[in-house]
This record gives sequence, structure tokens and C-alpha cells, in this order.
Amino acid sequence: MTEPLANWTLFRLLACLAIVIVPHFQSLPVWASVLVSVMLVWRGLVAIFHWRMPSVWVRGTLAIAAFIALFLSYGRMNSQEAGAGLLVVMVAFKLTEMVKVRDCSLVLMLSYFILITHFLASQEIVTAVYVFGSVILVTALLLEISHPQGPLSARITLRHASVLVAQAVPLMLLMFVLFPRIPGPLWGIPHEESRGRTGLSNSMEPGSISKLGLSDEVALRVTFLDERPKPSQRYWRGPSFWTFDGKGWHPGNETQQASATRIAPEGMAIRQEIMLEPHKHNWLIALDLPVEGPPGSTHDNAHQLISDKPVLERKLYQVTSYTDYRYQPELSPDLRARALQLPGFGNKRLRELAQQWRQSEPTDRDIVNAALRMFNSEDFFYTLEPPLLSNTSGMDDFLFNTRRGFCEHYASAFTLLMRAAGIPARVVTGYQGGEYNEAGNYFIVRQSDAHAWSEVWLQGDGWVRIDPTAAVAPERIESGLAAALSEGEASTVPGSSNIYLIYQLEAYWDWTNAVWNRSILAYGPELQQRFLERFGIRDWYQMTLVLTISVVGFLAILGGILLWQARKQIADDPVVREWGRFCSILARHKLPRLPHEGPRDFAQRATRARPDLAPEITRISGLYVKLRYSDTDFDIENLRRLKHAVRRFKP
Repeated sequence: MTEPLANWTLFRLLACLAIVIVPHFQSLPVWASVLVSVMLVWRGLVAIFHWRMPSVWVRGTLAIAAFIALFLSYGRMNSQEAGAGLLVVMVAFKLTEMVKVRDCSLVLMLSYFILITHFLASQEIVTAVYVFGSVILVTALLLEISHPQGPLSARITLRHASVLVAQAVPLMLLMFVLFPRIPGPLWGIPHEESRGRTGLSNSMEPGSISKLGLSDEVALRVTFLDERPKPSQRYWRGPSFWTFDGKGWHPGNETQQASATRIAPEGMAIRQEIMLEPHKHNWLIALDLPVEGPPGSTHDNAHQLISDKPVLERKLYQVTSYTDYRYQPELSPDLRARALQLPGFGNKRLRELAQQWRQSEPTDRDIVNAALRMFNSEDFFYTLEPPLLSNTSGMDDFLFNTRRGFCEHYASAFTLLMRAAGIPARVVTGYQGGEYNEAGNYFIVRQSDAHAWSEVWLQGDGWVRIDPTAAVAPERIESGLAAALSEGEASTVPGSSNIYLIYQLEAYWDWTNAVWNRSILAYGPELQQRFLERFGIRDWYQMTLVLTISVVGFLAILGGILLWQARKQIADDPVVREWGRFCSILARHKLPRLPHEGPRDFAQRATRARPDLAPEITRISGLYVKLRYSDTDFDIENLRRLKHAVRRFKP
């Protein structure tokens, strides 16, 4: 391992290292990506033109400067991105002193660690395939530099590396299925950039949801275990907001309390299996109205599903919902006060309009209908690009001036109108609709499906969902976002392509990702427990016991197979066969070869014991050593001589 590094091996190493590192360029600072690229090219030029390597002082100074630059770029060094960046940059600096095969071996070992860090940023299928292929490349190069008789061909090393990796797959599967899972993402470290993929937040302001209309990121995938609800019933309930501060909506301080509200279902229950993307909050998304959530979840006072832990990784769960119901027919004084809260300033014209309805309309239901008629009959427009509104009286500006808005504008204005008219109301956010995937028989709900609506409390009916967007743009509810927008805006909405082949390919690719997410990425503690209970494994003790037995058994079987193959190779070796016949002859004459004795030591002991046989013993052992351990090509003539000498050997 101390011999100089051949140029051909070096060039293969640089190419392999580039493949391993390049995906990190999208997260590294620009200067770091440029630096790593320059180091790779420079090391190749050093080998070609025989330039001098930098001194220890130069290398040390550059390494310290790079560390300081990384610290300034990330602001700290204890984050995932900073740690991965430091590893990549320092491996690149290792090239400045890589002149021996031993240095090459160290760089390859560090390459395995770099490959692991890719899973900190993504655990998708593409990443897994890329890492798997890169592991084979690194292993092949490691085999090449470890071969004592010089480099092997790429075909041979790739074949042997593939066999080695394939042999590890069964053990990997055993560890994946049986090793006790811990809650949370990879290694229990949440990713700093894992933003709430659902696109929902703990507040809602005008424009906050319209920004999501162009995002095609998946929020959740839903498989209906019963009859599918109609498009107009596909409301996916998320955070609810009670408090308005004059500009935006906030949840208030009661939403984390468990709800004791009464629900009277009307109609059939609808069970769903939901794969929710991570969003770092405690809420769970479910078809409105969820009545039975997964273990570890409760309902708040707006009947939103709340998980006992933040959703830091993909979560698979089942929910039972009713789309027809009577919900909370009696409202407590505290919640009534919260649902009627208005700031003491702003939106004067909105308040006056609500008071006019209160005086002219006989019932609360008539006031609701008056507001919906206004949105439906007057010149209101549904758009992804609403104009900016006044900071102090934004809803006045929207209702009486711009009249152009997205779902959050209509939900906010409607809720304020109801409160100003004395009707308890709140804003609910979530999703509406979803795209059916025929390949997997499930619905895809994307960020672009994010939606906001209102709930009003009516005497005798309880909380009733009112969606003012449906009055302005009913196409949004029945046919999706693109159908409700102008032609120019609709073309920018994800999934608006009319090319059937592209649509089918996207559907099958999403189905493949859904299977991967369900089977691999969502295999957390709960799913592991449910899966292993089918085989009678119910606790960590049994899990660890079965894991230990399985791993030991697998290694024993693999070891037995390798020993059998080695024994078969030895048995088929004519040189070993003749040597064994020779040792058997001496053993019958009370000179057995001891287990620890090599051929030369055995020959010396045998000649001391039988000086009369010394010439024959020395000749046979010498031929065996030459045939068995020589670096030269196999000599057929010497094998013939060995066979002849053993046949004539008769003590």
C-alpha cells in the first residue's frame, strides 16, 4: 500500500470521486463547488505534467482558510449541510497529498461516508439508485488498488464489486426489517431545509395561499378504502384560525386543547389511508370531517387532527371521516366570543354592509346567502395574482375596490362579514380536490390544491362549511384550480398538460414513488410494529432476538457456502491433490503433518526424522512450493514431475 499511485488508477479515482461529490454541488456554496472542481482537475494535471505537490504549510493554510469560509457561509458547523460540506471540501484537499496507494485507499473509504450524506438531503428512489451504483464503483476501485499483482481490468473489478454488494443485500434487508426503528427522520436529525411541504402554516394572510398555486410538490397521497366522495366533498381539513389582527388570521390559544364536541354523523363513513409529507408541525390532514384518527392523535376545538409529535418524516395513517354531519349544535360562551372577535379598527365599509344585512335579512342563514349572492352576481374575479391591499383596511379594499383575489381573500372577507353581522365564524385552511392516479388507484393532493374556506355556526345546525370561492368560481371546486383561472394563468398550474403520454408517464412515476414512500420511507416504528406483529414479534426484546438469530444464521450460511467453494477449489487443484497424497503417505509412517505447519517446516521435520528419505522429501516439497506459491505462470512440466515423484515415493 506504500507503492506509488499509477496514473491510470489515479484518473479512475478522480472520475469516481467526481461522481460521488457532484450531487452536493446544489447545496454547497458556489465557491466551494468551484474549489472542489479545481482540485479534481489540478490533481489530474499534476500527474500528467509531473508538477510538484504543495508543501505542508501551504496545505495546512488552505485547509484552515476553507474551514473558516465554510463557517462564514453556513453560520455554524453543527448542521447537516455544513458537516457534509466540510467532509467534501476536506476530501478534495486530501488530493493535494495523495501520492501513494494508501492515500488512495483512504479517499475511497471517505467516499463511502460522502455517499451516506446524500440521504440527509433526499431519500427518493433516484438517490437510492445513484448511491447503490456509486458504491459499486467505489468498491471496484478499492479492489483494483488492493490487488497485489497490479491493477485488474475494469470489467473484472466491476463484476467482483457487484457480487460483493449483492452479497450484502440480504443482510441489509434483514437489518431494515428487524432493526428497531426510532421516530423521526434519518438518524433522528431533522433536515434544516425540510420546509412544510404541505404549504400550510400557523397563520394566513392575503396572498399566503395563492403563492402555492404554482407548486407541484405533493402534500399527501390518499387511498380511499370505501366509496370515493364527490369532488365537491373533497375538502381536506388542516389548521383553523379564530383570531384576526387586522391583517391576517391566527389560531388563538385554545386550538391545542382536546375537543369534547358532539358530532352527529349523517351518511356513510369514509375511511382513508393517507401518506402525509413531512411539514414539521403537529397537525394531520384528513377528509373533512374526521371523527377517528390514528393512534397518538387528538382533535382540537376546531376538530382538526393533532398529532402528539411533529411530522418530521412521511407519515402513513388511516382516518375515518363523514362528509355529511351535524357538528357542535351547542356553542360554549368562550368559543362564541372567540368566533365573534373583531379588531377595534379598520374595514369600516365591511362592517356597515354586514349591519345592513343584519337589519334586512330575517335569519342568519339569509345573511349567509346574501353574502354568497354578492360574490356570485357581482364582478368578483378569482386569480393567482391578486393586487396588494391596504394595510389597515385590506378587506374593504378587496370587497369594494380590487375585487380580485384567491381563496384566502374570499374566506377572510366572508368570515369577517359574518362576525360583523353577529354570526360566529372562523377560517379553515387545508386542501380541496386532488388528482386521481389510475396507476395506483389513489389521489394526489398537491400544494397547488391548498385552499381556504369558512365555517359559520348556525342555531340548530352547528358548524357549517361555507366556501365563498365556490360562489365566485364553482369550477375550482368541481374541476380543479386550472379550470377556474384565465387561460394564461391556467397554463402555469401544475398538471395542466394535455399530452396524454406525459400524463401517463407522470402517473406511473408517481405511483412508483408512492410505493417507495409507503414501503421504505414510511417504515417507521408504528408500521414496523404492525408488520412484525403478523409474525408474532410484539416487542423490542423479541425483535432484537430475532434480528440476532437471523444475522448470525445468515452469516453462518454465507460462511458455509464460501468454505464449501474454497474446499471445492482446493479439491480440484491437482497440485494440492498430489501434496495431500504425499502427506498421507508420511502420516501412515507415523509422520503426520501438524495443522500449523507449512510445507517447508513439515519437510524439515520429516527429513530429520527420516534422513534416508531426505532427497525425495526435499524434492517433492520444493516442487509443491514452486507450483503453489510462485508468481510465474503455471508449469505443466513441473506438475508432471511432482506426480511422478509422489507415485515413486515408497518409504
